[in-house]
Amino acid sequence: MIVLRDDRAGIEVFCVRRHASSSFMGGAVVFPGGKVDAQDGAEVWRDRATAPPARAAAFATDAAPAQSLCVAACRETLEEGAILPTDPPLSGDEIDAVGRELAAGTPLDAILARRGLKLALAALVPWARWITPVAETRRFDARFFLLPLPRGQIGRHDGHETTMSFWAAPSEVLERAERGEIFLAPPTSRTLELLSAVADVRSAVALAERQPLLPICPRFVPGDGAEPPYLALPGDPSHEIRERHTEGSTRYVLRNGRFVAEECCAQGSPIHIKQEREPRSTTSFDPP
Repeated sequence: MIVLRDDRAGIEVFCVRRHASSSFMGGAVVFPGGKVDAQDGAEVWRDRATAPPARAAAFATDAAPAQSLCVAACRETLEEGAILPTDPPLSGDEIDAVGRELAAGTPLDAILARRGLKLALAALVPWARWITPVAETRRFDARFFLLPLPRGQIGRHDGHETTMSFWAAPSEVLERAERGEIFLAPPTSRTLELLSAVADVRSAVALAERQPLLPICPRFVPGDGAEPPYLALPGDPSHEIRERHTEGSTRYVLRNGRFVAEECCAQGSPIHIKQEREPRSTTSFDPP
């Protein structure tokens, strides 16, 4: 879940750091998220949640319907970031109580029903779908959603799965990664690169609604001694899919222990997504 808010200097995104001992992406700075549970697809959500956004159907499979994906995204964002979209909205104090009940084992639908709330799935905006490269031993099919920060909520890490959290401008997070202070995976980097071009949450939502939502499955290309290894995205000459599935560069090259976005000289067919670029001032990156 890519949670966004408007700051005086521009848009900010909520990030968390995964626990260093996590079996996948340990220590990386990411957006809150996780796996779909069986309860996320329970029939009760037809009455306990608003309808998911229509474009979420592009993410759905037989094993993971759109509603299940949206419920999972909301539940995981509550667990890892203390943020939850509900109708009507929860306050900061209320969401702490909801989080404690969920951690104690009470199903989320029961927690909401007792308070007369619905999960606001309609607030989610489909953004992108990334699939782990075939070369990886553990593979994931990850769907990304934008979420404007619900009124009255702040966001914080849980201290278990996530060990640090902060709000910052997308460009500031990228700069921090460039200096080697944090590690970002390519899907996170690409999201931040695109969001760096927008001035406010409204523009980010408009950008999300123009995304093609086609699966992005990078192809790992090993180095040959002279050139470093890299991940080729659809549209890169080294990828079997000639059509670009995302705006931006077509590969991430492994340099000095991190993946750097680079464009190959021979480009695949472009996609055209109009982006609103407006100047904005920068603020210091100072995570709590």
